[in-house]
Amino acid sequence: MEKRDWKPIAGFDFEEILFEEYHHIAKVTINRPRYRNAFTPRTVWEMSQAFNYCREALDIRVVILTGAGDKAFCSGGDMHVKGRGGYVGGDGIPRLNVLDLQMQIRRLPKPVIAMVNGYAIGGGHVLHVVCDLTVASDNAVFGQTGPKVGSFDAGFGASYLARIVGQKKAREIWFLCRQYSAVEAERMGLVNKVVPFDRLEDECVEWAETMMERSPLALRMMKAGFNAELDGQAGIQELAGDATMLYYTLDEAQEGGRAFLEKRKPDFGKYPQFP
Repeated sequence: MEKRDWKPIAGFDFEEILFEEYHHIAKVTINRPRYRNAFTPRTVWEMSQAFNYCREALDIRVVILTGAGDKAFCSGGDMHVKGRGGYVGGDGIPRLNVLDLQMQIRRLPKPVIAMVNGYAIGGGHVLHVVCDLTVASDNAVFGQTGPKVGSFDAGFGASYLARIVGQKKAREIWFLCRQYSAVEAERMGLVNKVVPFDRLEDECVEWAETMMERSPLALRMMKAGFNAELDGQAGIQELAGDATMLYYTLDEAQEGGRAFLEKRKPDFGKYPQFP
């Protein structure tokens, strides 16, 4: 594996994740290897802060999500802090804030790569599913546990999974709670590529660097388009918002604003109506 100088992103005091940058690529690492990188409300809150930063930071072009060590990407919610109503944080309030994080990942206008190193189980499996791309090491293991441990994700964990692997396979994954190797996951379309563990980061960085050679607006619009069909009106709103942003960059939109400020009628006739 090539040695890279990942630098911590300044301004954060995270306890349960690592947040680093390399050549316009942000890397968010769940840093709880002792617990197979299971997340707590604190972990999810920190990841949410990191993804919010990635949205706002103009110098970040692609995000990689992964887990610390070589045993697990993420094994889902930490059962040690699961209570009535959700996972209980330091304030004693039960939360399911990972659902908000899922939406953040989907609506981030930049590509997100899941770098799966080891177990992607339960809620951790759903996190990799909602990422745009998944590159897995050959020791990765995928699967659901919810119905075995008194949990489920009938949102993206079911609907988007079914769009990826098909209804029958998605029901098998959830109803039987079996585990699948990286090769099996790739065969069912759940993973884009499987590589040896010592090649995993190199592969993800290469994919990120390739995407950074592409038009960022084109990638943004394609991501919104892919989301829109599944996300209903919320997806249409996301796609429409991106179209509005693009429209605001045109002279036609600027004419409307200028005319208002100059107290005159706008002259939209000089702008073409393409067939």
